[in-house]
This record gives sequence, C-alpha cells and structure tokens, in this order.
Amino acid sequence: MAAIQDIKEIEWALQVMKSGAHNLQSISFFLSQQSSNCFQETENSININITTQTLPHFSQLLKFLAATPENDTSLSSLDFHLVEWELHLVNDLRTLLDNNRSIRQVTFKRNKFDAECLSELSDSLRRNTCIKDLVFSESKIGSEGAAFLASSLRDNSTLEELQIWEDSIGSKGAEELSKMIETNSTLKLLTIFDSKSFTATPLISSVLARNRSMEVHIWSGAHNGKISKAVEFAPENGTLRVYNLDPSGACRVICSLGRNTTVRSLDMTGLRLKTRWAKELRSVLEQNRTLKEVNLSNTCLKDKGIVYIAAGLFKNRGLEKLYLDGNSFGAIGIEHLLCPLSKFSPFQNQANTSLKSITFGGGRTKFGKDGISAFLKMLISNETITHIGIHEDESLKPDDIVGIFKTLERNTTLRRFSLRGCKGVRGELVFQTIIETLNVNPWIEDIDLARTPLHISGKSEAIYQRLGQNEKTEPEIDLLKDMAMAMPKSCRVFLCGQEYSGKSTLCNSISQNISPSKMPYLDEIRILVNPVEQAVRTPGMKIKPFKDEDTNISIWNLAGQHEEYSLHDLMFPGHGSASFFLIVSSLFRKPSNRESKTPTEIEDDLHYWLRFIVSNSKRAVNQCMLPTVAMVLTHYDKVNHHQSDNSLRETITLIQGLRDKFQDFVDFYPTVFTVDARSSASVSKLSHHIRKTSRTILQRVPRVYQLCNDLVEILSDWRQQNQNKPLMKWKEFGELCQIKIPFLRIRSRNDNREMVEMRRRAVATSLHHIGEVVYFDELGFLILDCGWFFSEVLSQLIRLDVRKQSSTANNRFVCRQDFEKILVPGLGSNVTDNMEANDVIKMMLKLELCCEQDPSNPDSLLLIPSVLEEGRWKPQRWPILLSPDNNYNYVGRHLRCDDSSHVFLTPGFFPRLQVHLHNKIMGLRNQQHGASYSLEKYLISININGVHIRVELGGQFGHSVDVLACSTKSPTEMLRLFQNLVIPAIHSLCQGFTLVECVLRSECVKNLTPHRYRRRSQFVPLQQLKRALLSVPADSIYDYQHTWDSVTESGSTIIGPGFDFARELLSDDDFREVLHCRYHDLYNLAVELQLPQENNPGGSGGEIAAAAAASIEPTFAGIAKGVEEVLQRLKIIEQEIRDVKQEIRGLRYYETALLIELHRKVNHLVNHNTQIEERKVPNMFYFVRTENYSRRLITTVISGMAAMRMHMLCEFRGEMHVVEDQIGCELMQVDNVTVKFLAPYMKKFMKLLTFALKIGAHLAVGMGELIPDLGREVAHLIDSPVLYGAAGAAAVGAAGAAVAANRSRNTRDIQQDLVPAQQWVVDFLKDQRCSTGKDIAEKFGLWRVRYRDDGRIAWICRRHVCTRSHDIIEVPI
Repeated sequence: MAAIQDIKEIEWALQVMKSGAHNLQSISFFLSQQSSNCFQETENSININITTQTLPHFSQLLKFLAATPENDTSLSSLDFHLVEWELHLVNDLRTLLDNNRSIRQVTFKRNKFDAECLSELSDSLRRNTCIKDLVFSESKIGSEGAAFLASSLRDNSTLEELQIWEDSIGSKGAEELSKMIETNSTLKLLTIFDSKSFTATPLISSVLARNRSMEVHIWSGAHNGKISKAVEFAPENGTLRVYNLDPSGACRVICSLGRNTTVRSLDMTGLRLKTRWAKELRSVLEQNRTLKEVNLSNTCLKDKGIVYIAAGLFKNRGLEKLYLDGNSFGAIGIEHLLCPLSKFSPFQNQANTSLKSITFGGGRTKFGKDGISAFLKMLISNETITHIGIHEDESLKPDDIVGIFKTLERNTTLRRFSLRGCKGVRGELVFQTIIETLNVNPWIEDIDLARTPLHISGKSEAIYQRLGQNEKTEPEIDLLKDMAMAMPKSCRVFLCGQEYSGKSTLCNSISQNISPSKMPYLDEIRILVNPVEQAVRTPGMKIKPFKDEDTNISIWNLAGQHEEYSLHDLMFPGHGSASFFLIVSSLFRKPSNRESKTPTEIEDDLHYWLRFIVSNSKRAVNQCMLPTVAMVLTHYDKVNHHQSDNSLRETITLIQGLRDKFQDFVDFYPTVFTVDARSSASVSKLSHHIRKTSRTILQRVPRVYQLCNDLVEILSDWRQQNQNKPLMKWKEFGELCQIKIPFLRIRSRNDNREMVEMRRRAVATSLHHIGEVVYFDELGFLILDCGWFFSEVLSQLIRLDVRKQSSTANNRFVCRQDFEKILVPGLGSNVTDNMEANDVIKMMLKLELCCEQDPSNPDSLLLIPSVLEEGRWKPQRWPILLSPDNNYNYVGRHLRCDDSSHVFLTPGFFPRLQVHLHNKIMGLRNQQHGASYSLEKYLISININGVHIRVELGGQFGHSVDVLACSTKSPTEMLRLFQNLVIPAIHSLCQGFTLVECVLRSECVKNLTPHRYRRRSQFVPLQQLKRALLSVPADSIYDYQHTWDSVTESGSTIIGPGFDFARELLSDDDFREVLHCRYHDLYNLAVELQLPQENNPGGSGGEIAAAAAASIEPTFAGIAKGVEEVLQRLKIIEQEIRDVKQEIRGLRYYETALLIELHRKVNHLVNHNTQIEERKVPNMFYFVRTENYSRRLITTVISGMAAMRMHMLCEFRGEMHVVEDQIGCELMQVDNVTVKFLAPYMKKFMKLLTFALKIGAHLAVGMGELIPDLGREVAHLIDSPVLYGAAGAAAVGAAGAAVAANRSRNTRDIQQDLVPAQQWVVDFLKDQRCSTGKDIAEKFGLWRVRYRDDGRIAWICRRHVCTRSHDIIEVPI
C-alpha cells in the first residue's frame, strides 16, 4: 500500500513537469532516502526524494527532463544529493545536459563517482556551452577527478564558477587545475576548500601569472582541526591577501607577480617570511608597475630581507605604500630601506619617487645611531613621502624625537606622521618642539600620538588644537607693507681698466689698507722679494670683500682682457644699487718696461670706460643718481718727473676735457689719484676716499627693507653651516625663509602660497639689485658667492675651446651632450661640484650667452656666440647667384647711437643680439615659411621667405649696426620685415639711449662695401630724408633724388658719386607718411588762413581729410605670406605708382590755392595798420639765439630768456627773405611785460612762417636754415595745450594764458592781436636809439619805400631797392 502511494507521488511530479504550470526553475534530487516522495519547496523549485528501491524512477525522471522540448521548460538549476552514479545514470545526465540548454547551475553534494563516470561527465562538460556554475561538495573526486575536470575545462568556454568544497584534490589535482587556468580565460570564480594548504600555491600562482580576473578563495584545514583561509584574491579592487602558506609556496606566489597587472594591493600580514622570499620580492618590485601597496607587517623579516626590499625600491616606479612594522630589523635595515628615498648630493636625483607612505617600527625594531641619522637625512632630502608611521617603538629616546621634529621644520611634503605607541614621545621638551615645528611647518595635517606617554598625560590635545589652527585660512594682508626701511649696508666699488693697469695689485693694497690682516701681507712680501713686477695678467673677474666698521665694501675687479669685455654688462649694478667706479689707467704700456703711454692713449682708455659706464647706466631703470666716478693713474712710482712733466700736464688737461664732456652724465670726484699700486701707503688717500664715498652713497641710494639686511646675515650663516656653498637652490631658500623669517613664512595650509612665493621672489630680486646675490627666477637657484659665479663660471665659459673638442661645432652649432662633456673638465671641480652641466646651460640660455637651435627639442643643438670666428677677412658676398634675369632689390638701414661721444654699443651687445634675434625668429617659426639663421663673430645672416638679411656690427667696439637685405621682393616688403622683426629686436637691447635710423646707399648694400667706407657720407638719416621731401613742392616729391658723394682712399675712388630716388630708398609706408604729413600741413595752413571750402578747387576738405585719416591697407602680403607671382606684383606696383601720382597732383592743386591765400594774408599782415607811426619801423621781426656756433630761430618767448637778437625781414611783397649780414639789436632779457606784448605775434606770425617753410613755399628765404628740426617746432606750436609752457603762462597772466590756450581766437581779427607787438617794436627801437631811417638801414639793412601802384609802405633790402626801382619810391624818414 505504501509502495503504491510512493509511485503516485513520483507520478505527480512527472505530471507537474509535463504540465509546465509551475514554471520550475530548480529541481533537487535526494537519493538513498527512506521514502520516495516529492514536494514543492517554493513556487519555482521542487525536491524529489528517491529510495534505493525506486532508483529506476530517478533514471526515468532524467530521461523525461531530457526529452522535454527546450522551449517548454525554464529549468536552470539541478542539485544532486547522495547520488551514487553509475554509467547509465551519467549517460542520462549527459543527455539531459546536451538537450536542455537552459540549465546554468549543477551542484553535486556528497555524490560518489568512479573513474569511468568522472570521465564521461568531463566529456559532457567539455562540449557543454550553457552551464555557468559547477559545484562539487564532499564528493571525493580527489586528484583524479580534478584532473578530469581540468581536462574538460581547458576546452570549455562558458563555465564561470567552479567550487570544490571539503575535498582533497592533492598537489597533482591542483597542478592540473592550474594548467587549466593558464588556458581558460572565462572562469571568474574559483573556490577550493582543501585539507592541505599547499593546494593553494599552484592555483593562485597560475591566476596571478596569467593575469586572470578571477576571484579566488582557498581554504585549508590545520593540524588542530581548525579551518583557515589560505589565499584570497578580489580582482575588482586588485587585493591579494595571503593568510597561510609555507615558505616555498610564498616564494612561488611572489614570483608570479613579476609581470602581473591585476594585483594592486598585496597583504601578507602575519605570514612568516624568509630572506629568500624578500629576494624574490626585490625582482618583483623592479619589474612590476601596477603594485601600489605592500603590507608586510609582523612577517619576521630581518636586516638581510629589508636590504633586498630596499634594493627593489631603487628601480620601482609604482609602489606607493609600504608597511614593515612589527619586524625584527635594526639600523642596517633602516639605512638601506631609506637610502632610495634620500638624496646625498644636490645633484643626485632621488632614486624612488613613487613611494608616498612608509610604516615601520615595533618592539623588535632597533633604530640605533646610524638608523636615526639615515631617518633624519631622508626627512631633509625627500620630496615625495607624505605619510610616515613609526609604531610601538621602544628604541627612540626623547632627544631623538626632538631631532626628528626639528628636521621636520624644513620638510614641506610630509602630511601625516604617526608615532602610535612610541615610548620616547614624552617630556616637556618634546611637547615644545612639536609646537614650534607646527608654528613653522603648516603642511603637517595630522600627528598620531595615540598610546604615547604624551597622549596619556593629556598634552596631545594642545598639539591637535594647533593642527586645527594650521588648517584655518589666515586673512590676506600685505606683510611687507609695514616693514621697517633701513639704509643698505653694502657698497660695491668697480675697478675698471685695461689689462696690465695694475687693478689686482691695487685691489690688494686697498684691502690691506682698509682692513689690515694679522697675517703678513703676502703680496707685499712677494714684491719686496722680487721688486720687478711681473707682466702677468690676472685671469677672470675677481671680487674682494672687506668690512669697514658696519659697512660691507666689495671691490669688483672687472677683467681687462678683451675676451672678458662681453661679460662686463652682466656685472653692471642695477637701479638703486649702492656702487661707484674707479677707472684705472697705467701710465705705462706694460709694467715690465719703461715705455710710457702717450696722453692720447690714456685719454682713450678713460674715454672707453666712461662711455661704458654711461651706456649701461642709461640702460638701468629708474636711475636715482648719476654714477660716481674717480680716476686713478697707476705706476706713478716709475715716472721720471724731469722728463715727463709736460706729458703729465697734457694728460691732466685731457682728463679735464673728459670731465667737462661727461659732467652731465657722471658725478666726477675732482681729484685724480696717482698711486703706486704695490704700496699700501701710496693708496692710503684712495682708500680713505673709498671709505668716505661708500658711506655717502649708502646715504643717498634708496632705502631697502630691513629684511634685506637681515637676510644678508642669515645667508652668510647658512653658507658657513653648509661648507661655504656658493649656490642655493630655491627650495632651500624657501625653507630658510619658513624657519628664520616670519614675514616670509607660510602660516597656514590654506594660505595663498603663490602670494608668499611672490614676496620671496621680490626679496630675492631686491638682493640681486643691491649686489648681494645673483638670482634667476626661472632657473630656481640663487648665487650667493658672486665672485665665484663671475670668475669661476662665466669667465671660464667664454674660454672653453668648443671647436677643437666637438665634432659638431664646425657648423657653429654644438651638440648638447658634447657641450656637457666639455663643461665638466673645462669648468673644474669647484663649479661642477655645485652646479650640474644642465644648470649651467639653462643659466647661459637665461643670460642669452647661448641659444637652442630648436627650443621645442630637449636635445637641441646649442649656438654659442663666444666660439664664433670672425669672417671679415673672407670675401663678402650675398649667398645667391645673381643673374641678369633676376631683378634683385637692395635696401639697407644704418642704426647709430644718437650721442656717440657719450654712449656706444658695448661689447656684450652684439652677442646678446645674436641670441635674442635667433630666439625671436624661432618663436615665429610657425608664422615663417622656411627661416634659416647663421652667425659669424660680428655678423647675423637670416633668410626668411626669400629675403636675405645681414645684420652687421660697425666695428668691434662700434657705435652702429647695419641691417642689409637683398631679394627679388619689393623694398617695401623687405623694409616691413626690418620694422616688424629686426629693428625692434635691436631697440629692445638699447633701452636708455636712442638709435638714429639712417638710410644706406643701395650701391653699398649691393656690393657689401666695407664699414669704413659706408661711414663716409653713404647714409642719410631717415627723418632728414623725409624732411627734405616735405620741403619741396608737391609736384617734385615723386621724382626727388638724393645725391651721394664719392668715397676715395689714397687717391683711388672706392665709390663714385651717384643718386637714388627717394621713393626707392623709402618704403611705401614711409612715402605715404610723407604725403599725409604734407596734407596735414596744408590742412592746418588752410585753417590758419581761414580759407573757405569753396576756395579749395582740389575738392572738399572733408574728403581729403577722410582720405588722409583712413589707414592705408598694405600693398603686399605680410612677411608670413609666401612669395607672390612677379607679374601680379608688378601690376600692383604700377597701380600704386598711379595712385601716388594722382594723390600728389591733388596735393599740388590744393597747395597752389593755399599759397595764393598765404601770400595775400602775409602782405595784408605787413601793411594792415598804416596808422602806427606811419610805418616808421619794419613790422616783420624775429628773434635768434646763437647756440654752438649756429643760429636758431626762437618760436616762443618765456620770461627770463636772455642773449637774443632781434632781426627784421625784407618785406617786399611775394619775396620776403632774410637779410644777409644783418647786425640786428640785442635783447638782453625777456621780462613779463615783453612776453605779454609779443605773445600774439609769436603765435600768429611764427605759425604761418613755419607752415610756409614746411610746405616749401619760400615765404621767407633763408629762414629754414634757422630751424634745425621743423617737425619738432611745428608740434610745439600747434599741439602743445599751453603754448608757452608753465613758466610762460604764469608770466603772461590771464591774458597771455588765454591767448595760448584758446584756439577759437583764430576767428578773431588778426590785426587787433598784432597791435601790441608792433607798438613794442617801436618802443624797443627807441630805447636802442634806432628810430631814424639811417639807424634802421645801418642795423637791419632795410630802407623805407612806397609801392607805386597802391601807395603802401614797406621796408625792403638794398637788392630789391635796386632791382625793383620801377615799382617803388624811396620814402626816407
């Protein structure tokens, strides 16, 4: 009865599966049960219990499930419990799995398989493409079953999870599974629960070696029966945790990480590791780039193992966190561990820069003395560690903790410092040191003092409170605003002089005289032993400092060798610097003989240095006072006074002439010192002068912040503490400011760090200006020893013979690597021990001592002007093949110093220009299509877009630069290239003085005539040429020719006479500028004459004004555009010429109408008031002042002017002119009354007169010679808001000021304005006893006449009286 009931229950299960109404997803089979039944566990799952007697039903169910169509079932999970598999059952299961593709999970729990069944099941799994999860639990598959599974899963590409619970697959099975993992890339989860821990080793090693993204969990049983996890790997966060492995297994696992990219965190805490394992870890650290964190806490590592780990850190570039606390290593291990994290030289790079956090310590870790030293060295030099932990340490004493925190004052990278459980963190001294460190170092965010004696005593709360204050944002205030100002304490004395002048000996004597040493004066003893002075030049520049009470005086001995001259500009003091100059010249050509210098040679020496001082002082910004100069003549003891008295007197006379010449540019000391440089007694007066002048200058120069004076002392102390280092990195300067200078300290982590850095740079720049340091902002260091920098670095740089040692120097460019190799032996160990070769190159680039061929390439070739050879002895020619078919144009500009007697282009100018211009051209490379650049000693050759340019220096110590160009392009295109590129670069290096632009003769440019011939009347100032064009009538402008004189030498003609059209010498832009200036002159004259618009036959003035005001669009493409077609350019040029000629015709038409009106107005002005004394005196007068043997027209009068002469013009109508050899009357001084009477006249008449002269109207013949600069005079007459200046306006009072300022007076009757001036002339001539016709004829050469046609009176010259007698009648007074 019971059996029948069981069959029914099984049949019910079959009916349920047939109907499909329950949507079964999971079926669990339980065999070997006491009764057969089935029940529905959930809505979608069913449990079927089968007894041993009803086992055929199990097979029947499997077959039924296999026969069910795939679309009629949703079955996804099968669980088999307590099944003893036979071959026919496995076949049924295989059929089921093959036919039903919806099954995803199969679980075997406490099943039994024989080898044949396992083989059949593995074959099924090999072909199956649906199962995702396979679980064996307590099924005793063993190593044989694991091998079958591994074999099937090698080919399976769908299974994702494999779990083997509470089974022992053995080492063989584990190895087989590991081989499967090597080929199977779809498995995502591997869970093994084995009785032996060694099972984990091959499995996890294979996963790691093949970079499988497979989650791994491996458990093992211990001897005591406890179950523990052996290995765990989570690929989602890349964490590998090893809990229990034997030493050999640990080694195998760590070896698999060499090329691994999936593990980012390795945790082996508590695992007992051997030295061999650490050795393998070294290789992993050297190879692996993705491992970020390694935790080796409490792993029993000793010194040798730590040494291996440290070796791996040297090449590691990925590890960020390392935990080594709880291990048993000492000072040796600590030293090696911290070595890759430290720097032992300023030029050494930190080996490991990726590690950010390191933790060590523990009761078994012993620092020792060497370990403490290594730790402090790491804190000082490391720039990457942000977190350091020292946990549970018992070896550190309170003094060690104090030293650590003192060192942290200069560390700006550490953010968190943990001293958890350290016994040495105790005592008041430790507490105060931590607080002081936090006051200086705001970057530390957290200090962990848990379980320390300081924490237990309750003092850590104050530390945490201070850490919180460092996090607050301090209010923005200007710390330098209220700082005290003080007088500088340092003054520099520059010794200037030629070689062999005795500067070095003089410097030693002055130093001994001012600051005598206790030791014998060695130089003096040497001279006494060998009284014959050796003619040996002192190489390089030398700086000798000494102290005079509280004043620091340093003598800067400028090297007299010519090769050093290019560096002198770099030593010149900046604005506001306390300094003065001693110009030293020897009375003899060489000290070793008695050949005296001539007075002219001495004058030339002094003249050169005076011009050098003036030229550089003009370049200085905000010059607060004139340079102070004293002159010193050496070797006076060798002078034969009986034979040289005349020569000395002539020398003194020439020196006095130099004083008179330079008195407006330098402040001379009146006494010329004549000394024996070897004798301290002889230089005593000079030494006294230096001491006195130093104090005076220090009182006169601008005050500096007291901080600068304090910093000088602080930097001096720093040098003494650092082996007298001549150079300081910017990071070291920042640390010094943070510790020693509260005003330059970053007080909070949230402070504006850029603002503090800006203040520090400002202070460093101020120290640079006063000569205490040499500071380069971009390079990141300060030169503290200026003498070392100039003598050991710069002087040696210019002496390097690069050409012989570098194979690439033949093309004038040097390979960077070759140059670095030359620098090391060339500069010597004193330089290379303090500066890297790359730093020297960066410094040279900053000082423009060299340039890079391609700045975008880090390995670019270098161009060093100091190694260039002079090529002037070579034949000079253009680098193009000229042929008759090519129509080349030639243009040239000559730039010369406006005041060449006082300033000149210093020897350092042209090398800097070579570098500066090269950098500018390379910066525009993207805009230029094909630019080449080559150099010689005094030559720059450029080729841009088919334009060949030569920039030449006018002599080694020249006063000029010539810019020449040759191209098939038009002169306008070449000159635009000049104005946009070359000339601005030249002007940028000549700040402070003016370079006059002159036009070079085209023939000189074409033939590359040598400089000595070009300077002889073969150039004309550009503005002078423009003025010449403005002085001719409008119809003569286009065809105006400038004539050139010939140049001869020794009777032979070098360059013959010739001419060039002005339009060919000027660019289109310049020529248009001349035309526009002419138009504006005509327009202003028309306004002055009040010419109505209808009287302008040339068109409306508004149209011409609009045309003049409109900007002229460039005729040709800019320099960045390519070469245009020649035919197209010719058409454009022809059109431009037609446009220019048309514009000239319009101007000429306009000019004719204006001249007619001008003469009418002037004639009316001459005769406007016949009632004043019946024209008993002339009306047309002017004033002249004599300056430098030439006469200058006075266009304005100011109260206080003196020594002027009044002259009269011949008033013959239409032919007014200056009377030659006219005596005139002298006006001793102009008072306020005179200014008041003459103001209207000077404004009206002189303006008309000057306009007339500018447009070439010849209104007053001869007057133009009295106006050297017409443009300046007209600008003064027209544009000045107060015509007579401040003094004149105050003198004239309200009436005069109104006349000067109010232009609306142009509409007022001119006759009323000139009445006071004519009355003043009458009164003035009476005072001069020149009121009769005879007196006027005698002093002014004018006679009173009447015109026959209209009866008007005029005063005319004798020539007109004779030649125009038929038009006039003499009317004598």
